[in-house]
Amino acid sequence: MGMRKIITINRDKCDGCGQCASACAEGAIEIRDGKARLVSETYCDGLGACLGECPQGAIQIVDREAQEFDEIAVKKHLGAQAHGHVHTHQHSSAGGHEGCPGSALREFSGREAPAAAIHSAHVQSRLSQWPVQMMLVPASAPFLKGADLLICADCVPFAVADFHERYLANRSILIGCPKLDDIGLYREKLAEIFAHAKPARVTVLRMEVPCCGALARAVIEARDEAAPAMPVEIHTVGIQAGIHRETVPISTRSAGGG
Repeated sequence: MGMRKIITINRDKCDGCGQCASACAEGAIEIRDGKARLVSETYCDGLGACLGECPQGAIQIVDREAQEFDEIAVKKHLGAQAHGHVHTHQHSSAGGHEGCPGSALREFSGREAPAAAIHSAHVQSRLSQWPVQMMLVPASAPFLKGADLLICADCVPFAVADFHERYLANRSILIGCPKLDDIGLYREKLAEIFAHAKPARVTVLRMEVPCCGALARAVIEARDEAAPAMPVEIHTVGIQAGIHRETVPISTRSAGGG
């Protein structure tokens, strides 16, 4: 231990965007519970490459007593990350994927594609955010606030030929698989999102297979718990026949209603 320069992170200012984690070549910063945190003092060289990447000004360099920077430990840490040996708690309450720069929040501009591009060979993606997996998106993500929110079973885009134009344009999206994932965690996460972000409306896209119904039930239960007045629609997609059922509006129920 000794006095040296090292980063400090103001959690009140941090919005969990993850840009600092992406900028840190030593892997000293991770995103946990929707906030940036220092993984280990020994990984931080105190040079501050992350400072200019923080849009909220949540990171500063300070002089304080800290463990010495350990280049050998950093190499081992980065090697473990590269080989997937670093334990991460992917299902944290805020949904952050700790230490994974690829899961840093991103919101894209230019949601409206030019009309000519829609009919050309190079159709523009209508995706307006990253990440999209439900458990990787914190409830505090700015693109969820007041959003027209699409909650989509991850098989659906393969069955809807015009998915981007029909559904994704001008919406935020969360995807998941009710068959392979923990639907209880989805229900908790959705209730947190609905309470915090207050989406304007929610559209659920599910496949016609029975297991996919669990996604719709999780959304309805979370809505009834956290935002009973929020409009919800469920669209059921056929495996071969496109959207073979009409949109089913879900009636508003009081909180705690069955």
